[in-house]
Amino acid sequence: MFSSATKVAGQGVGSVYTELISLLRRYFPDDFDIRINDYGRSDISHYHTIDPQFYASTFSKRRGRKIGYVHFLPDTLESSLTLPRVAQSVLNKYVISFYKRMDQIVVVNPNFIPKLAQYGINPDHVVYIPNFVSQQTFHEDDAATKADIRQRLGIAPDAFVVFGAGQVQERKGVDDFLTLARRHPELTFIWAGGFSFGKITNGYNHLKEAVDNPPANVTFTGIIPRPTMVDYYNAADLFLLPSFEELFPMAVLEAFATGTPVMVRDLELYDQIIRPYAMLAKDVDAMDEQIQRVVDDRSIWRHYQDLSHAAAAEYSEDRLARTWHDFYTAQAQLAPRRGFGAHRDQQR
Repeated sequence: MFSSATKVAGQGVGSVYTELISLLRRYFPDDFDIRINDYGRSDISHYHTIDPQFYASTFSKRRGRKIGYVHFLPDTLESSLTLPRVAQSVLNKYVISFYKRMDQIVVVNPNFIPKLAQYGINPDHVVYIPNFVSQQTFHEDDAATKADIRQRLGIAPDAFVVFGAGQVQERKGVDDFLTLARRHPELTFIWAGGFSFGKITNGYNHLKEAVDNPPANVTFTGIIPRPTMVDYYNAADLFLLPSFEELFPMAVLEAFATGTPVMVRDLELYDQIIRPYAMLAKDVDAMDEQIQRVVDDRSIWRHYQDLSHAAAAEYSEDRLARTWHDFYTAQAQLAPRRGFGAHRDQQR
């Protein structure tokens, strides 16, 4: 495994990486010899981040079968970071060049397979494996525990809590989150996350002002540890992710795992992964209407809670464990012969 994903707190890439390592060690401790950022000879090298030193290592015959994990595309970066045009162009070309160095690509959203093809990456070399979260970490608490959590977090017992999570940036729809809070002063809005990439975050200046001076019914928690996040999901009545662009947001899976009803922006990219389980709203007005429906009618809330339970089963760690085991086993069979540096016939 090659990754620097955990060096920057509060980003989904780190959560995906942490979950996968934990899964492999928990389910298959004797099947795989896992080494982290070790440049010794390996059958498989799975790249989770695109660090320059990792790119350089792809030219070594010691790397074996090279697997690339796609967590973003150039347009994702452009909507997340504010960089000089030349720097952005260089970064975009570098990202695609890194992906093209891989023998196999893993995407967490099937909608990105045709997008990668537009960059010249053969769809036959791309496989879809969805994200997942461990229900040992993210689980639904009972009513008494939820009440204790609210008391500890300073949330009123009868408050209707709308919870959002992710980096504070324009792409995440934080502006719409704030608009909804201003329209509903009677509700409690909480956003967990911060400026993981500092001042180069898209929309940093005006969002920093909003975070420092939020409406009275809004709390920005800043970046908090993942194990603490479970308390906020359990304290929430509704999880809202108003993002304009995502791949497969870990925060939504975390909400599903805790049985929290979920609402997301109505995006095509959610068609095959989230649409069956969540409320969808095309804009801030539609989100407003959906929130009011859930507040007014508890049966609607229970319906979406049931859908969250169904989603949690679909994207469970138990189900995805065998998928990853089979994937790595198949890739190992395609790896170069140890000691020779010659690739096996890929057509076998």
